[in-house]
Amino acid sequence: MKQKDHLFRRGVIGGLVLALLQVSVSQKSMAQDNKPSIDFFSGIDVGITDYTFYRQYNVLFGLTPGFKFDMGHHWLLSAKGNVWLVNNYNNNLKRAYLTMFVLSKELKAGPVYLKGSVGLFSNARYGFDLKAFLPVTQWLAFEAQAGITGLLTMAGGWSMSPIGRFSGTIGGDIYIPKWNTQFRGVIGTYVYQDWGFEGEVMRHYNHTTLGLYLKWNNIAGQLNQEGITLAQSLKKGMDGGFRVTIMIPPYKRTHRTVNFRPASNYNLICLIRGLNIYRDANQLYRTDTEENMRDGWFSRDLLQWGSHTMEPDFIYQGKEDKE
Repeated sequence: MKQKDHLFRRGVIGGLVLALLQVSVSQKSMAQDNKPSIDFFSGIDVGITDYTFYRQYNVLFGLTPGFKFDMGHHWLLSAKGNVWLVNNYNNNLKRAYLTMFVLSKELKAGPVYLKGSVGLFSNARYGFDLKAFLPVTQWLAFEAQAGITGLLTMAGGWSMSPIGRFSGTIGGDIYIPKWNTQFRGVIGTYVYQDWGFEGEVMRHYNHTTLGLYLKWNNIAGQLNQEGITLAQSLKKGMDGGFRVTIMIPPYKRTHRTVNFRPASNYNLICLIRGLNIYRDANQLYRTDTEENMRDGWFSRDLLQWGSHTMEPDFIYQGKEDKE
């Protein structure tokens, strides 16, 4: 049985990598007119907890190196990993491992903007994902995301499950240009087979976005437990907090065929509860190695809506801005 599982894992990963390589190679000739380029970057990852008697703080500190291969025509091959330099937080973690390896394509189909992705996503999910965005006016838009994924993690040793779990969200966005303020609300089903809704308000500043959000989850709210009323469930399952996205300088850059730079952004997330069942509630995944709430899902040069109507964070010499 173990041998069959091993062959299955090798077959799935081999097929996935082969598909990524075949598609990327087939796009090389098409990308010549768009001057393909590759960016090597790295950010940092920091974790601090204070819950043990023997040591005041458990610290996790490391680098998140990665690359983005822009093949032109909004085809992108990207990857990212973790390299831990300090770890007295979790001894089961490997010192270095791959966390993302994704091939994606953005396009406009009539009024709808689409982004398809295949590969290893964040949160240890691998599979297929499709995102859609429909701007109706300069202040109103609708969004949707759907994916079929499985578990794949290399953090503490190889662990993998077959692709077959569906997750997805649908919702809407309102953007007020005068105050650079965005309201977002979605409802959906998530990767741990839970479901719920989220509401968020974001204020975009120069190079920084601040957000407050509230979410509810059916498992955290014990919705199906006997004796729990709807009002009690809403109270039990509600959680919230704030998010901060900071775009990392330098903001004026020279773009070449091969580029070395810091990660484009740093994200700080805080939850009021954020432990146990609340920690894993409403979890999806990212399909872009530098995805953040400020930029959204799509490239600035393709979609001009929301924060993309503001002055760009990064000005490139020699290439049209593509945040």
